[in-house]
Amino acid sequence: MAAYTRSVTLDGLSGRPIEIEVDISNGLPKTVVVGLPDTTVNEARDRCRSAVVNSGTTWPDQRVTINLAPSSLPKSGSHYDLAIALAVFAAKHLIPIAPLHEAVFLGELALDGRLRAIRGVLPATLAAVEAGYHRIFVPEVNVPEAELVEGVTVIGLRSLRQAVALLLGEEEPIDPPVPPLDQPQTMTWTGSERLANLDLSDIAGQDEARLSIVIAAAGGHHLAMTGPPGIGKTMLAQRLPGLLPDLGYTQSIATSAVHSVAGVLSSDSPLLTRPPFLDPHHTASPASIVGGGSRAIRPGAMSLAHNGVLFLDEAPEFASNVLNALRQPLESGHVVVSRAAQTVAYPAQFQLILASNPCPCGLSSAVSNQCECTPLMRRRYKDRISGPIRDRIDIHRNLTTLSRPELANALSTARPTAEIAPVVAAARKRQTERFRETPWTLNCQVPGVELRKHWPLDQHARSLIDQQLRAQKLSARSADRILRLSWTVADVLGHDLPDADDVDSALALRGSMPLRGQLRELVQGS
Repeated sequence: MAAYTRSVTLDGLSGRPIEIEVDISNGLPKTVVVGLPDTTVNEARDRCRSAVVNSGTTWPDQRVTINLAPSSLPKSGSHYDLAIALAVFAAKHLIPIAPLHEAVFLGELALDGRLRAIRGVLPATLAAVEAGYHRIFVPEVNVPEAELVEGVTVIGLRSLRQAVALLLGEEEPIDPPVPPLDQPQTMTWTGSERLANLDLSDIAGQDEARLSIVIAAAGGHHLAMTGPPGIGKTMLAQRLPGLLPDLGYTQSIATSAVHSVAGVLSSDSPLLTRPPFLDPHHTASPASIVGGGSRAIRPGAMSLAHNGVLFLDEAPEFASNVLNALRQPLESGHVVVSRAAQTVAYPAQFQLILASNPCPCGLSSAVSNQCECTPLMRRRYKDRISGPIRDRIDIHRNLTTLSRPELANALSTARPTAEIAPVVAAARKRQTERFRETPWTLNCQVPGVELRKHWPLDQHARSLIDQQLRAQKLSARSADRILRLSWTVADVLGHDLPDADDVDSALALRGSMPLRGQLRELVQGS
């Protein structure tokens, strides 16, 4: 007696339908799971045995072989339980086989037959639809997440007994609701909702730093801020999400899928419409930032910040291997985690914001001038963020302490987020229209060679960058970043083509030099 059902195995965000075959044959009573299962999948035989017995039938008193095909793919997770148990029912001829072949089953079973919520329902549903399956059974609490995918019929279940009743066309039993998935507390992450009421006008003074935030938001550029403690670096970073527009549908699905795999997606509002904001503590481990794990490979803060912002406060205090792990994702937009038996790629197209002190005590640029750090100490502290990482940061800004009269005057002249956000939205709209027939949507994403080929600067503007290259003040990569910044400045100011002043502003943003003219007026009130 043999039967099979279908489920989905996940490799990062990529899913692949698999067949779960159950064969009941003569022999000593024994249950065997084959097909490269991990410990969690192997334990499914005991969970399924108890769930089947407590759902009104008996476990076969024979040899039961459970095969997860194709056998060449490693299987991990507890979401195969429902498919295994139903395959056992079908092998015993207790439920019809035909409906099982037209659907995909996901869910973890409790010992009494109840269904528990699981991770990764959204990417698993996407994989099922791509493979041609348009009917999926999931735990009831995961239904809103699965329904985000178009073209699929989602059936929510509370228990194994309810699944059997549905397949038999009988009256469904009344079972208790499925509790939501426990949210892990080890990952420090902040949704943009908490930052919704923070306003850019709360920052007293620091016009050039606020302007840097606006340009970074408009073009998706990375930003590094350096200044003494209490000067407003964290406040500035936390107000960046308020300037960003809502995510598009495709971005929302991609970002929500990452959070689904990590198990941090809310069951009440599974579709993320705002850019995520991640601010991990500087003691976070490499696995929590990059991704990884001892068993299943989970996404880290880099991937959870996909299409959003990753803020590293006190950046030099992070471990050097964590900071150096930023190199490839900043260029490629994805992070690859390799283990002996598995290699997983997660999207990681985030906007990086770094905040750091000028020295270990943080007082070398303060008005009080009480710093006692030696030049060697300052140099070593600065070098904790390597040159290759600094070269990948588009905008650098040194913040200086303001006097009391300057602070009092600045509070009354700063423009609020509500006035500046439309400027950012308009700049992004110009970029979307310019790159409409390309795979890019923001200036920060366009390779320099494509900008030079299809959107070249005029002779005067280009000569400013050439001068910096000849003086060896810029690397080739830095020159490309200046080019992208110039386009963002032009988009913010409404210019069709960057002029020499726009390039000069880009050089000032890159080199933390004073900003002048029309650009500075963006953040100053009347």
